[in-house]
Amino acid sequence: MKPIELEKVQKTLDAFRDKEVYIHLETTNGAYTGHFNKSLSAGAFIRNAKVSFSQAKIVPAEMGYRVGLKMELGWIYAEGITDYEMFEETKLLMAGHDDQGRLMVALEISETPFKN
Repeated sequence: MKPIELEKVQKTLDAFRDKEVYIHLETTNGAYTGHFNKSLSAGAFIRNAKVSFSQAKIVPAEMGYRVGLKMELGWIYAEGITDYEMFEETKLLMAGHDDQGRLMVALEISETPFKN
């Protein structure tokens, strides 16, 4: 994966606007990091949610970047994004890793469903 290039990622996000796409969103401070942090574990996981968004924004956040996708009835947000990778021009993977390289958040957008 490569560090976020703000303009490049924004342009890629814009290419997915007003299309039906599949979302994979995962957050964690538990499964991957719980053995280092003994506080309450929390996480979220959604895969192959079919959505359409009219606006996409990536902006600097306190740690990494925040990505927001505006849907008709609300927003999808991921914060702490640090890296990205494009696959086949039809899939964008964005992820946030802590200072030791552990996954903290992942947001992936695809024109085709993700494999289970």
